[in-house]
Amino acid sequence: MDSTILLFLLQDGITSGAIYALLGLALVLVFAVTRVILIPQGEFITFGALTYATLATGKVPGTALLALGMGVVAFCFDMVSGRNVMSAQRLLRSLALNIVLPLAIWGVATALAGRQNGVAINFLLSIVIVAPIGLYLYRIAYQPIAHASVLVLLIASVGMHLALQGLGLVFFGPEGLRAPAISAAAFTIGPLRFTGQSIGIYAITILLIVGLWLLFGYTLYGKALRATAVNRLGARIVGIRTTLSGQVAFLLAAVIGTISGILIVPITTIYYDTGFLIGLKGFVAAIIGGLVSYPLTAAAALVVGIVEAFSSFYASNFKEVIVFTLLLPVLILRSLASPEVEEEED
Repeated sequence: MDSTILLFLLQDGITSGAIYALLGLALVLVFAVTRVILIPQGEFITFGALTYATLATGKVPGTALLALGMGVVAFCFDMVSGRNVMSAQRLLRSLALNIVLPLAIWGVATALAGRQNGVAINFLLSIVIVAPIGLYLYRIAYQPIAHASVLVLLIASVGMHLALQGLGLVFFGPEGLRAPAISAAAFTIGPLRFTGQSIGIYAITILLIVGLWLLFGYTLYGKALRATAVNRLGARIVGIRTTLSGQVAFLLAAVIGTISGILIVPITTIYYDTGFLIGLKGFVAAIIGGLVSYPLTAAAALVVGIVEAFSSFYASNFKEVIVFTLLLPVLILRSLASPEVEEEED
């Protein structure tokens, strides 16, 4: 291997690692706030990518109807759970969030279908279409069992992953899609060629990380999320609505997953089930970070991306195995470092 190939592999690894960093941060955020291991994060990637690609062809993406359908189900859940304490204000709030909002989004998507919209419009519209799915997913699948054990929440995540993957097949079909790059610009530095897409990935990743840092450190909702992550009971005692914290966490995860999918789809063909494997690599980074450390998760994601790039060069048939093998030493070290717990006797 010469220095040029080394630089190419490092560039490719850092580009992939930036995507995995975003996904890892979203997984850590959701787990810290809700104790949910968000396996459906991969579906947010898929929905974001295929929504963006469908909008680029001038068609209405199926996710607009999916969001509307999930909103109707969430509204029914609100009506059933609050039937004894329902007020006009709560009814109107639920109606606006679960019915009016997705209906308006579907109307905008339908009105813009068939036009040659710019990349920026398709980018923003994709986020607006997919983000509410995160809200409704939490309301339907996780809010009713918010106080269940982590194992029960994990089983629910597996079930929602399978359900959303099947819905992805229904709405988008088995054919893969690609979309135009967010920028056609390109320039060369030495032997390396930087495209507008790769620069966009770096820039958007940095902006999102900085934005999350500002959100958690300087906004009321961010501090509420941090408080809920540290102590759910204490957060409820001081008046923080843990249900709202869960909704915000899932909304942020959906936005991050959508943006990740949009950044990926111009680079590779995305199918209805592609996001699961990509999300797993973000999960590897999150596990290395202990599902608690944001900086360590971001650093681990870059390592995962670089290892994947070099594995593709040296042993392409085993690159996935090599990437997931990174978990073994981490789990062994954490197991040795944790105190021994004696099993209770019956």
